[in-house]
Amino acid sequence: MGRIVAVCTSAQKGERKKNTGRGNLVVDFGLEGDAHAGNWHRQVSLLALESIHKMRDMGLDVGPGDFAENLTTEGIDLVSLPVGTRLRIGREAEGEVTQIGKECHSRCAIYYQAGDCVMPREGIFIKILAGGPVNVGDEILVVD
Repeated sequence: MGRIVAVCTSAQKGERKKNTGRGNLVVDFGLEGDAHAGNWHRQVSLLALESIHKMRDMGLDVGPGDFAENLTTEGIDLVSLPVGTRLRIGREAEGEVTQIGKECHSRCAIYYQAGDCVMPREGIFIKILAGGPVNVGDEILVVD
């Protein structure tokens, strides 16, 4: 079991996201108000705080949302979850893992600062199967 440490959105693609502290997950759409939401397989992105700490250990001043992830988690090994894994987010929402990592077509600012970026390897993507609110502090757990 893990928990949500940030809920992040951005109005446009290609920019860092800001932690709003809460949001609404919408079935077959994603995080309401986020530029990446839509009817596709990468509706919501997740990155572990533990992954962000790896970049901090390289000397970068980064935090939740800086890798354009929607949900920053803690205490759940995201990259070990196979595609098809279902996750309960908060009390009502449920998502299904659709992709682990992503191809980085153009290097982001983080890559140029550190020579590396964790999102392409350690970020995951889900589609929303059941909607509901999501807040900082909510539990996130694998549904059997």
